Amino acid sequence: MSEAQTPREVDPKLLEILVCPVTRGPLTYDRDAQELVSEGAGLAYPIRDGIPIMLPDEARTLEDS
Repeated sequence: MSEAQTPREVDPKLLEILVCPVTRGPLTYDRDAQELVSEGAGLAYPIRDGIPIMLPDEARTLEDS
């Protein structure tokens, strides 16, 4: 069982209560990228070792597609 093969899951109850720290709006869980996405702020917050890093300075800016 390799950690590299299977991303750690985030507690679903935690996902229900988390909001974007910038907009206080909802977040979308991107399991494949291991990120919480805030469309309103245009940011994607990383999830490291199953822990969401909810710091705007650590977030990735979403690219317009």
